[in-house]
Amino acid sequence: MNKNDTTAVLSPISEQAEETEVSSQPANAPGSQGGQAKGPQGPRAPELPAPEKKRSGRLTENKRIKIFCGSSNKPLAEEICKFVGVPLGETRLQRFSDGEVHFQLLENVRGADVFLVQPTCDPVDQHLVELLIMMDALKRASAGRITVVIPYYGYARQDRKDRPRVAITSKLVADLLTTAGANRALLVDLHAAQIQGFFNIPVDHLFASPVLVSYFRELNLPNLTVVSPDAGGVERARFFAKKLEVPLAIVDKRRTDINVTEVMNVIGDVRGRTCLILDDIIDTAGTLVKTADALLAEGAEKVYACATHPVLSGPAVDRIANSRLEQLIVTNTIPLREEAARVEKIKVLSIAGLLGRAIESIHMETSVSTLFN
Repeated sequence: MNKNDTTAVLSPISEQAEETEVSSQPANAPGSQGGQAKGPQGPRAPELPAPEKKRSGRLTENKRIKIFCGSSNKPLAEEICKFVGVPLGETRLQRFSDGEVHFQLLENVRGADVFLVQPTCDPVDQHLVELLIMMDALKRASAGRITVVIPYYGYARQDRKDRPRVAITSKLVADLLTTAGANRALLVDLHAAQIQGFFNIPVDHLFASPVLVSYFRELNLPNLTVVSPDAGGVERARFFAKKLEVPLAIVDKRRTDINVTEVMNVIGDVRGRTCLILDDIIDTAGTLVKTADALLAEGAEKVYACATHPVLSGPAVDRIANSRLEQLIVTNTIPLREEAARVEKIKVLSIAGLLGRAIESIHMETSVSTLFN
């Protein structure tokens, strides 16, 4: 820490309880029904019970809601706060010269219902450690309940042992979040739905499909077919196709190595149709571009694509810019890199309203399932 760093000191709010006024006049004092009090040698008046104190009005108020964020996607957190109608919580996030995180809350959270917005996007490790440290600070500041809002759940792609001697990182991250103090989690479009079972706390799993479906309904593309780029995404694509009331096709792909795929064939009729590739994550965009080429080779007229999480690492932006895709629609779970924001083919939709409604439902303890519609 620098010598010039200061620490904010918050003075506690004093709450004065109201007391009922009880007369200290004995029952046999002059003017009372007991008559004249006797002298010192006479019988003493009966003692009155101790007066009860009324609870302060502040103790009966509804629990407060507070929203904080880390450094990974502050614009999204600000949009959520604007939707919910609460200010973004004040914090101080600094780093020592060796990169260690120093985090401090600058307001009182004792007993509050706290929502912490932090997608674990690139740099994944840095943002994950930030999240853990922020939760520890909230726990030690006596927050009433801590809900981690993770629009993009990093390390989700390693959700099983598909090879010998590998880690299941999605389970490891779930354990870290729980140990750090999370009471519940709000997640968006997990890579695999079974990751919810890795948590020992309640999990609300949202889908960005309502936002994406609304956009494509307004776009009203002719002869539309929804395409799943692999077998693992069939359930997601089927739900999307059902909402749009269009046919479904599947691309059979074979992954030869990490971030390396080989498209084999297309299952379903796409000839003469407009295809919409639906995925949860676009990382290097290798799968996306090869899927688009395979669909066009099978006679598709045009190919669009949409995904929830625009990771867009490595050569992804160049691949998309030079591809035969008409348009790629993503959400703002992850902030776009500057070079990606300059590509006209990439359009970003906001899920702040979806997350804002979910936060309101969790805080008010109402149903979240209505958001799936």
